[in-house]
Amino acid sequence: MVGGRARSRSPRDLAEDPQNWPHADLSGHMAAAVVQAIAATLQKVIAERGLSFRRLAAMSGVNRQTINDLAAGRCWPDVATIAQLEAGLGIRLWPVSPGGSDGS
Repeated sequence: MVGGRARSRSPRDLAEDPQNWPHADLSGHMAAAVVQAIAATLQKVIAERGLSFRRLAAMSGVNRQTINDLAAGRCWPDVATIAQLEAGLGIRLWPVSPGGSDGS
């Protein structure tokens, strides 16, 4: 479980090259890599659909600043936040594991 000191730093700050977020190297930081994959997908969908953070907030019920922080790698999102964003966008944000299983 991620907690304690591991979460005292943002996912972005755990990267070797944080300025390259959401494509920075996060080897050895599995939880941060999951957040990074979510952020990358979120940024891609926002760009493709021409959405603003404000519009996505209205669609999902997630606070605009929370969306901004997630996209920038400044926070550790909770499950409810991811679920709300997925429902609002109608897509899956949680990455499929490397083995191809999504846990279902």
